[in-house]
Amino acid sequence: MVESDENEVPGARAATPNSVRGAGALVALQGAVAVVVVIVLVVRGLRGHDQSQASGYGTAAWFGILGGAVLAAGIALLAGQRWGRAIAVIAQVLLLPVTWSLLTDSHQPLLGAVLGVIVVSALVLLFAPGTNRWMAAEYGVDAP
Repeated sequence: MVESDENEVPGARAATPNSVRGAGALVALQGAVAVVVVIVLVVRGLRGHDQSQASGYGTAAWFGILGGAVLAAGIALLAGQRWGRAIAVIAQVLLLPVTWSLLTDSHQPLLGAVLGVIVVSALVLLFAPGTNRWMAAEYGVDAP
């Protein structure tokens, strides 16, 4: 438990807790996977794969925008930047239905289980007490 120091300088940055760094690593991993998907989709498009059902380039752009933001958020959390938490939380919440779909309708229980463990772990770390205290410290709030 971190004790408050009376000699602490106002506005000084609190040390980044391990829960934030762990969440950052998981979120950065998710973003990196999305970037790999972008590369695969672009290469498939360039090699002339059939795009009559779905545009590989359009899907690549979608993954690039969202995956790039998630990757940036993960890197920001690893670097101790608080702004990455909001994007990371939204990404995890959006991935919960994807996890459920993989576990049920898509018949991909292994992928769903792996994604589920990563998403739930990231959410637990993003809302851990140490993470909440670290977030509150920016505003001078004493979190319990």
